Amino acid sequence: MDRLAETVDLLDRLIGYPTVSSESNLELIADLAGQLEGTGARVELFQDAGGGKANLFATLGPEADGGLVLSGHTDVVPVADQDWTGDPFVLRRDRDRLYGRGTCDMKGFIAAAVVAARDYAGLDLRRPLHFAFTYDEEVGCLGARALVPELQRRGIRPAMAIIGEPTGMQVIEGHKGCCEYTVRFSGLEGHGSAPERGVNAAEYAVRYVARLMEMRGELMLRAPEGSRFEPPWTTINLGRISGGVAHNVIAGKAEVDWEMRPVQPEDGAFVKARMGAYVEDDLLPAMRAICPEADIRTEVIGEVAGLEPMAENAARDLVAGLLGVNSVDVVPFGTEAGLFQQMGMSVVVCGPGSIEQAHKPDEFLGLDQLSACLQMLGRLRLALAA
Repeated sequence: MDRLAETVDLLDRLIGYPTVSSESNLELIADLAGQLEGTGARVELFQDAGGGKANLFATLGPEADGGLVLSGHTDVVPVADQDWTGDPFVLRRDRDRLYGRGTCDMKGFIAAAVVAARDYAGLDLRRPLHFAFTYDEEVGCLGARALVPELQRRGIRPAMAIIGEPTGMQVIEGHKGCCEYTVRFSGLEGHGSAPERGVNAAEYAVRYVARLMEMRGELMLRAPEGSRFEPPWTTINLGRISGGVAHNVIAGKAEVDWEMRPVQPEDGAFVKARMGAYVEDDLLPAMRAICPEADIRTEVIGEVAGLEPMAENAARDLVAGLLGVNSVDVVPFGTEAGLFQQMGMSVVVCGPGSIEQAHKPDEFLGLDQLSACLQMLGRLRLALAA
């Protein structure tokens, strides 16, 4: 069986694990651990506080500083309310496409990396090669945020990292950050016939959202000169707003989910300061004038740093050389790359598949993309043994 066929076979198995972020990934992690242990890799698992999820960190080669990390997340987004042609957790091949939840985002890269490890195992590696497979990237990079300090605590200091998110095998040297928040409004319920006697949490949630939408225009004016991102400014997106129980009841509770993708760290501080002041100076005084117990609480779901383009980036140069390309780019979507960059690594994002297919029904990965990824990882052997 050739390496492409082996990779498709492993991807078939990985898709069969329904590792939606709300569910456990332990069975998939155990499968990957067994695969890597079979190559002779030293494998460690790090469970989360609840014991239902785990990160995997494995190493081939010497126990030394430097070397390279191949990284991917094992969780996938939900399929509920999506119109799939077939079972999203059964790999389906249609001509040159592989369909299934997680094919491109990003179990295809994970399968390719694990299959490539079978070839790396026979090399006289001069520098360590690591594999980092994490949980809960889709809900705030929770796994990577737990793994990075654990690696730092153990004194593990890789030099480079390749994050295999779907980029169409293009070399990506930068992306925006991603910050996610849930804001909870507590008011005072009452009969809808006397709205002035209550504190309508849904109304204040709407006022909060309206101010967020005003911030969009202010952020457009703050776009850095020469920004390579599309769009070139920090964006805000409203993901969910909910509240109330019936037409004739003053809403006592409401929630707002929103995200911000900063193009520069200062924008994140700017938005949080402005929204915090609006809550403290305008919304809360108005609510508490009627009900002193009224409140607005903001929960930080995740604040993940962007990947900053660097003039010197060994990982970028390595992958560009492996692919034989001269151009690199930036993207607006977020990954775990910024967390690894904060460890002092040079980091690049490059993986098979298109982000346009991610999170959609009938997500697919082209066989040509998977083959190109395997070719890149195959050429990596020469660099690892040099």
